[in-house]
Amino acid sequence: MDEQTPGTPSDAPAPQGPTLFDWEFATDPYPAYAWLREHSPVYRTRLPSGVEAWLVTRYADARQALADQRLSKNPAHHAEPAHAKGKTGIPGERKAELMTHLLNIDPPDHTRLRRLVSKAFTPRRVAEFTPRVQELTDHLIDGFAAKGEADLIHEFAFPLPIYAICEMLGVPREDQDDFRDWAGMMIRHGGGPRGGVARSVKQMRTYLGELIHRKRDDLGNDLISDLIRASDHGDHLTEAEATAMAFILLFAGFETTVNLIGNGVHSLFMNPDQRALLQDSLAAGESALLATGIEELLRYDGPVELATWRFATEPLTLGGQEVAAGDPVLVVLAAADRDPDRFADPDTLDLSRTDNQHLGYGHGIHYCLGAPLARLEGQTALATLLTRLPDLELAIPPQELRWRGGLIMRGLRTLPVRFTPRNT
Repeated sequence: MDEQTPGTPSDAPAPQGPTLFDWEFATDPYPAYAWLREHSPVYRTRLPSGVEAWLVTRYADARQALADQRLSKNPAHHAEPAHAKGKTGIPGERKAELMTHLLNIDPPDHTRLRRLVSKAFTPRRVAEFTPRVQELTDHLIDGFAAKGEADLIHEFAFPLPIYAICEMLGVPREDQDDFRDWAGMMIRHGGGPRGGVARSVKQMRTYLGELIHRKRDDLGNDLISDLIRASDHGDHLTEAEATAMAFILLFAGFETTVNLIGNGVHSLFMNPDQRALLQDSLAAGESALLATGIEELLRYDGPVELATWRFATEPLTLGGQEVAAGDPVLVVLAAADRDPDRFADPDTLDLSRTDNQHLGYGHGIHYCLGAPLARLEGQTALATLLTRLPDLELAIPPQELRWRGGLIMRGLRTLPVRFTPRNT
């Protein structure tokens, strides 16, 4: 699958690159990324889809690439026609006319659209939403606390961000289970056939378009209503842009948090000393370790393995490698965040780590807009689980866990747990 390391002298044997993107790699990609950082930090490979792309694995190069405006988010800059065939980006978004969202556009349109929605995710606005996130968290735990067992992905980590982002968008509660079903299709098919995801994307697009029409006559205190008001006040937000914006906030806003919670709990299971420190801190009513801990979990085994697609608009040099105009570039956040040139003992989970400028939510103008909400959900979920179910433990051997295949996200298929049953 992978090409030989670029730049190797013809009279020397090329180092054998690691196997990428199979199921064994998905279980633990970090040894392969360590090899790439050392031997070929900007590495050209053929992806499972057939698209050839550069993988950027060192922290310094990754940070540069994430902020380099010569690397466009617009797939129209791809030199090959693969984007038109749905091989890059979100499956089905082109056919559903959902391309004009923040992950696919550059300034000045990106600047304009981001400004319109950024106020929904300010620290103050997110803080106002804190009690509701706690209510949702407790309600979900109430649903399985008396059983003494649960699948933390499907019964907890998955529904929590779905219901939270639906409420922020203004999706009526009677329709939120439909969104849960569509999002579930994306989770189940994220590493498999793209058709299942594309069907869910189409259904979401149809629903959101209809919801925007309905809300024009009944504006509320929600994000979709804010988008409509902005459009009506001359900010030049078309209906297609409003629909695409609502879609990407939902699409990008749920799976990252599913994985943050799932990967975070898994990391604590695998590092019981760190878990004990966090539980002791929570029992003492302290919050400092929870705050630094969520950042360390984002760095150590974060929810986004690779940043979304970028395309070179002109020839450029990245990490000493010549990248041609039109080439796709994928920044490997998971590799950069374990770079020993940036982080001390990078393969060690240290919840008290303070020098932690990780790239888990990106860098530059495309830094994740929903990061404050995701942090709130992650902190609330972990603190409540560890407090209410203090003897929570993995219900199967760790080697039996299965990770979802796929290119961008990193997350578990299931996370079976057991604990002492508790009445709610």
